Amino acid sequence: MPAIAVLALDGVPGHQLTAPLSAFATAARHHPPVAYDVRVCAAPGFTRTGGPGAFRLRTPWGLEGLDGADTVLLPGHDAFRDAPPHDLVEALHAAVARGARVGTVGTGTFTLAATGLLDGRRAATSRRHTEELARRHPRIAVDPEGAVVADGPFHSAAGVLGGVDLCLRLITLDHGVPVAIETERQLFLRLHDQTGNPAPTTGPDARDPASGHSPHPAPGTANTAQADAAYNAVTPPGGSLEPLTRWMQAHLHEPLTLADLAAQTGLGVRSLTRRFRTETGLTPLQYLLRARMQRAQRLLERTDDPVERIALRTGLGTPANLRHHFQRLTGTSPTTYRAAFRALVSGVTWPEREDTGGAETEHEEHNHPHTERS
Repeated sequence: MPAIAVLALDGVPGHQLTAPLSAFATAARHHPPVAYDVRVCAAPGFTRTGGPGAFRLRTPWGLEGLDGADTVLLPGHDAFRDAPPHDLVEALHAAVARGARVGTVGTGTFTLAATGLLDGRRAATSRRHTEELARRHPRIAVDPEGAVVADGPFHSAAGVLGGVDLCLRLITLDHGVPVAIETERQLFLRLHDQTGNPAPTTGPDARDPASGHSPHPAPGTANTAQADAAYNAVTPPGGSLEPLTRWMQAHLHEPLTLADLAAQTGLGVRSLTRRFRTETGLTPLQYLLRARMQRAQRLLERTDDPVERIALRTGLGTPANLRHHFQRLTGTSPTTYRAAFRALVSGVTWPEREDTGGAETEHEEHNHPHTERS
């Protein structure tokens, strides 16, 4: 699996270390084909993390953790204006020479700039330091607005939310826009029951009397396969099923059958099922249902369509059918999901373009899978 080395430089803000761990772990947890080996590596001179949210850190890796890493991330840190240690400079040059990507967050760009690797390239840093970076390193074209700037193997972020934008961009490059979109949803969406009604004590929605929690965890807090199941309708980019799954996305509103899916590939039903299990871990119809759930989530988030219309646009037919599958796969109702999403992440949604055929068009998401947050 791809290895990502996150350098802990002295005084690194704690959230800039935890953000990559959360982002890449979330992508892997909700999309079984995705896997990352994330290592936090202590740079020379590291003694502590900084604020806000400082914490103690012990890691088995030093600079040797960069060996074989596919991506190296440099968060910000206290002494970003100082010349980096010689060993660190050599390790970064070696990583780039073997083809690794290097990402920086905020003032971490100063450290990479000091190695000379960014000379003649575009880069970003925290907005209050853009003029200083340009002054100290005139051979770098500093982008004062870019949330994430890519130039060759180098990716630099302005530091918004501790580099989550940078991580989402890397996930997009590795696994495509849909995985990045679902990962961002899971990072920022924490559902809770906003109805104000007492929790039931019996039936399928009953809460455990000892813990007070529902047996169906909300997305974003789940630790069971059932709650994760709604988020893994993803095929690896370039896989043999990608043409079929794209066709499925365009025809979700239609009453598709297993025979319809097989006919699109020229395969028999058994062969198609084996291929789906191999590439996605799901049967074709399981994949179809989860794709419809993802479409329902997006429509609940980005439109004011009533549940009746969403049921039609997703191919689920009736509101009762939509509610049944939505509750089973996500642990909450469509109405609660919509209310919670809008309350918790208002301003982090994408506009929904109306269409006449019921198929959703992934328009701007292909170019910018997430919205910059201030």
